[in-house]
Amino acid sequence: MALTDTAVRNTKPGAKPVKLFDERGLFLLVTPAGGKWWRLRYKFDGKEKLLSLGVYPDVGLKDARTRRDDARKLLADDIDPGEHRKATKATKVERAANSFEVVAREWYGKYSPNWAEHHGDRILRRFERDIFPWIGGRPIAEIKAPELLAVVRRIENRGALETAHRALANCGQVFRYAIATGRAERDIAPDLRGALPPVKAENFAAVTDPSKAAELLRTLDGYQGTLTVACALRLAPLVFVRPGELRKAVWADIDLDAAEWRYHVTKTDSEHIVPLATQAVAILRELHALTGTGTYVFPGARTNGRPMSDNAILAAMRRLGIAKDEMSGHGFRAMARTILDEVLGVRPDLIEHQLAHAVKDPNGRAYNRTAHLPERKKMMQQWADYLDKLKAGAEVIPLHGNAA
Repeated sequence: MALTDTAVRNTKPGAKPVKLFDERGLFLLVTPAGGKWWRLRYKFDGKEKLLSLGVYPDVGLKDARTRRDDARKLLADDIDPGEHRKATKATKVERAANSFEVVAREWYGKYSPNWAEHHGDRILRRFERDIFPWIGGRPIAEIKAPELLAVVRRIENRGALETAHRALANCGQVFRYAIATGRAERDIAPDLRGALPPVKAENFAAVTDPSKAAELLRTLDGYQGTLTVACALRLAPLVFVRPGELRKAVWADIDLDAAEWRYHVTKTDSEHIVPLATQAVAILRELHALTGTGTYVFPGARTNGRPMSDNAILAAMRRLGIAKDEMSGHGFRAMARTILDEVLGVRPDLIEHQLAHAVKDPNGRAYNRTAHLPERKKMMQQWADYLDKLKAGAEVIPLHGNAA
């Protein structure tokens, strides 16, 4: 006799387990503790077996019968429903272990120790914000190009085209890692080549004409704000480091007696030396009286525990009337590179070394930070003396060649 919902609901536990039989092998096992378990008794290869179909009331009578019928369909196809369930569960575990997020985090953990910290942090945030919520749980081998395109287009649609390109490149790295570790057959990222609009390169605004550079330097010297910002404005053209490197400079890295500033370049994860011309040393000695007891050469306006903001120098330049399209913080680097090459005739490799760019010897090996240091010291002093002459209104040698 078939079970009814009422009979299942009203059955009370006894001193021993009780079995309430339905039809076609389905029964409800009621334990002394009050648990009610659906079971299916079946035979496979001549052996009697049991299959759990869930717990009442989470699985009602109707659902239990549906699960029984599904299992019996497998039996009709000569498939053991118990073994089928084990295989399905194992497949789900394997799929979860090979999800895009799992593989991406494994790739990140393997390679990030060799990156600059801020670089690794940006990549991880990019994955966590823009990639994982959409395809992180998908088995990496099953992700198709249209799925990946939809993800990176979400980034593009919010106006972050360059981030979209970088996210796509990072995904390609993860796919290639998955191939190497046997969890994917191919990298689908190249299939999307041309699917995103190209990023338009925007050069940082820079003054590279000597006559205009002279006017710019005189304007910077006329700044009437705080001594910290004034010194930063005067020092920036002399050392032409990246703006973030200048504002985060710490006194511990600067040896005024040796006229050297040695620090770690996070962008290239390398050590760098900036020879300090006598003019640069004079500026730093003046500032040392004010900020030398703290950590930062250019501390923030509100606290000595942080460097000045990344907008401090730019804001000062704008107050001086230097437009955004005329000069940027990075522009001092372009100004030095152009004029040192085109006007002063300095060897290009010395300039590249001083810009902390990757420079390799004829055998393809990267030079260390002390490479050509004596020549670079002469170059930095020559540069500072030249800037002084420009400010003083000395004769300006015009640019020649392609830079003119």
